[in-house]
Amino acid sequence: MNYREALKMISQCGIGAVLLDRDGVITAFNEKAVHLLHGEAHDYFIGQRLEDIAPELLEPNHPQPGMDGNGDGTEQHSYGVAGESPGYDHARCRYASVAFNEYLVHAEAPEIPDLPEGMTLITFRDATAEVHRDRYEHALEQISDSIIMCDEKTRIVFLNNAAIRMDDLVPKDVIGERIDNVYEALDGRGLIIPRSIEERQVYRDRRQYYTTRYNKNVDITANTFPVVQNGQVLGGYSIMKDWSTVDNLNKKIVELQEKLLQQSHSGKPQKKSALAARYHFEDILHVSRKMEDVLARCRQAAKSDSSVMIYGETGTGKELLAQSIHNASRRSAGPFLAINCAAIPENLLEGLLFGTEKGAFTGAESRPGLFEQASGGTLLLDELNSMNMNLQAKLLRVLQDNRVRRVGGATEIQVDVRVISNLNIPPQEAIERQLLRQDLYYRLGVVSVIVPPLRERREDIPLLAKQFIMTCNAKLSRNVRDLDPETLKLFHVYTWPGNVRELEHVIEHAINVLPDEEALISLEYIPQYMRKEIPVENVAREREYVPRQVAEVGDSLHTTMEDVERAAIIKVLKENGGNVSASARAMKMSRQSLQYRLRKYGIRVGEL
Repeated sequence: MNYREALKMISQCGIGAVLLDRDGVITAFNEKAVHLLHGEAHDYFIGQRLEDIAPELLEPNHPQPGMDGNGDGTEQHSYGVAGESPGYDHARCRYASVAFNEYLVHAEAPEIPDLPEGMTLITFRDATAEVHRDRYEHALEQISDSIIMCDEKTRIVFLNNAAIRMDDLVPKDVIGERIDNVYEALDGRGLIIPRSIEERQVYRDRRQYYTTRYNKNVDITANTFPVVQNGQVLGGYSIMKDWSTVDNLNKKIVELQEKLLQQSHSGKPQKKSALAARYHFEDILHVSRKMEDVLARCRQAAKSDSSVMIYGETGTGKELLAQSIHNASRRSAGPFLAINCAAIPENLLEGLLFGTEKGAFTGAESRPGLFEQASGGTLLLDELNSMNMNLQAKLLRVLQDNRVRRVGGATEIQVDVRVISNLNIPPQEAIERQLLRQDLYYRLGVVSVIVPPLRERREDIPLLAKQFIMTCNAKLSRNVRDLDPETLKLFHVYTWPGNVRELEHVIEHAINVLPDEEALISLEYIPQYMRKEIPVENVAREREYVPRQVAEVGDSLHTTMEDVERAAIIKVLKENGGNVSASARAMKMSRQSLQYRLRKYGIRVGEL
């Protein structure tokens, strides 16, 4: 077999190979090298130096081209395993980055005895998966929680540093061992990871007491997950906390609660009210410009005490905005109370809002209303347009005077309340339909906010869906990863009359009916009413995958930026006489990055 046939055989094994002359210039290569190094044509690499394309493949423990171990230039070496020098160390191999998220590393290859005189053989292979593994393992090593991972046969494949510290284990002693040969459960229920793998079931916040093969007793709480890909179980892992640490923290919390309780019984005023809003602006997930504009307006409104009126369709998240405004305001330490004006009978709503005095009506007791209870804080009037017009007149009086008179009472009580109101129809429509007094609108709508429906901010759908999937995973102990691409297309063409609330409902429905071995939500698990409303052919239409206006703007911007970048590269190349290395330095990028862009934009240096 001559060297050309050997290069071809090496290529068929998935290994790239190049031959270098004494100056490190490429003189020959195989087909796999063209693919791995992103060459455009068979003559692409001829005359180029490997040092300029992928210098990491010239390992420092190898002699440089044209030099032997004594530096006299009398002997050549192969840079793959074939003909390698005795000092070669695979652990020291560096990854060569040849494109975004693509990496190469030295590969073993057979010796080729008939290499032309003075030539050096370098062999390499794709190492992208190894780089990903190194990154992820490095990240896992930094996590303070202990992590142990097993394969599908419950053999230990990974322990992070925290697990090593907690269990006093040396990885080389246990990697490859079945987990039940290393650990023994002391609670009589067996180890969690094998059970999770066998049953394909997520186990959250499970307490476990075990001992290691070296008699180290450990008490933990663990979240355990099976790894399922395309219906195949690939293994499982546990994320664990040392229970002794958690127990000590719980004791400190109890002690702190007792101190707070003692302060409360001492009669000292408490600064923070027990009635508080849960949500903040940071909790409102979005990527769309429309929602960003809404949040910017609400953040600004939070700086004052003026009334805010929020209009949005059902399920758009109006109360989340109201709570966020309260929490960002100077009233955040005060109470936040909310009442749905459509859910309370008319004859009870007045007493709930303004309070009652004993004897005002049969069974009436003296008690404060929501205005008194919310004093110093915020009161949310949800679905204000459902309130009776006569009661709206009394509400207007309270807002004007900042005084409230209880039902059946004779005196007025001073209150300090900021009112936020929600409408599920446009304010002007509510006024025209005599569902909202115009003068009350002027009082409550000092700041008006319109929340866009989900169909007008479809770019938020993937982010919201992912959040709901994670929430449902925790709630239902599932391990669903994401939406199937076809499901995401359906979500982008559906009109979402129930908005974000409907999306949350659809996700929870799908995860409830999704088989345990499935990790993606496919169309068959989406509620039938959605699939009936949208014809299948519409779901498959690629241009409806994103809103037309967004797609056109995005495509136009992307194209414009590419045109600008291409023109800038050509200009710099001309200024540097076509010298790629000098041009790369001028543009402050690596030569490999510039070479990648030359191929991407079809720029041929010799034609400039």
